[in-house]
Amino acid sequence: MTTDSMQIYITGIAGFIGFHLALSLKKKGISVRGCDAFSAYYDVSLKKNRAELLEKEGIQVETLTCEQLAQNPQRLDGVSHLVHLAAQAGVRYSLEDPASYVDTNIYGTFHVLELCKKIPNIHLLFASSSSVYGLNTKLPFSETDPVVQPANVYAATKLSTEHLAFSYHHLYGIPTCALRFFTVYGTYGRPDMAYFSFAEKIVEGQTIALFNNGDMRRDFTHISDIVSGIEAALTYPFSFEVFNLGNSTSEPLMSLVRGLEKGLSTPALLEFLPMQMGEVTETFADISKAHEMLGFSPKISLDEGIAEFSEWFLRWKKTR
Repeated sequence: MTTDSMQIYITGIAGFIGFHLALSLKKKGISVRGCDAFSAYYDVSLKKNRAELLEKEGIQVETLTCEQLAQNPQRLDGVSHLVHLAAQAGVRYSLEDPASYVDTNIYGTFHVLELCKKIPNIHLLFASSSSVYGLNTKLPFSETDPVVQPANVYAATKLSTEHLAFSYHHLYGIPTCALRFFTVYGTYGRPDMAYFSFAEKIVEGQTIALFNNGDMRRDFTHISDIVSGIEAALTYPFSFEVFNLGNSTSEPLMSLVRGLEKGLSTPALLEFLPMQMGEVTETFADISKAHEMLGFSPKISLDEGIAEFSEWFLRWKKTR
């Protein structure tokens, strides 16, 4: 399908990834709109700010839950691709409020699938996560690896969405693509994520807790590379596919800390703690499938990305 004939609808459009994706699609001249529930998991004012910026660009943002959207399928008249990004994110919060993850991730995706069932020829792309690899020890993580040991409730709910999506594809022929994102970071990001919360604590002179004594590694992936991967998947003629979207580089957590110290021109105060329940020590994406089939090739290194984020973060803090 050519981009000229695409009409994109994004759930979670005022979220971190949805916001950047919508702006990028709009700049390419692709019709895009979406909805967001504006949940209070993190500061709603940041989501509202993203929504205002989208609307200034002529991108419609509706205030709807996935269930409400499913009750009004006419809202998707003319839509060719539904990008389902609405989710309850965050590993640690899933230990505190697991019910919200089951409700938002599993039931929310169920409502989206029921909606797609009613709309002939619609294509579904949805956000999965590197967390589905759970306790796997083989690195890098590949789409062909078994995923049967999720390490936390968040991971279990994201894995459940993949299983649900496949069953609906099998039963109703919905063209479906699951995108497993690896530690996405960048401007206008989520304040609960490590890079963002670390930046807050560094500039406020607060101590950063580093679990497993800081001996953690993550495949940090810049938001612009994630957006490029999603856009490539939109034009791919998928039936049912799963793709890793990561930077394909496993970086020490301390590299993130040092990058933030440099970008913010402030030393970090560190506290080294034992491993936290539900965490994994390392993530690392095998992106050979996405590279071969989508032409996916990440461009932004952690050093470059954190420098850009730090510059934005200092400007953003002045507006708070």
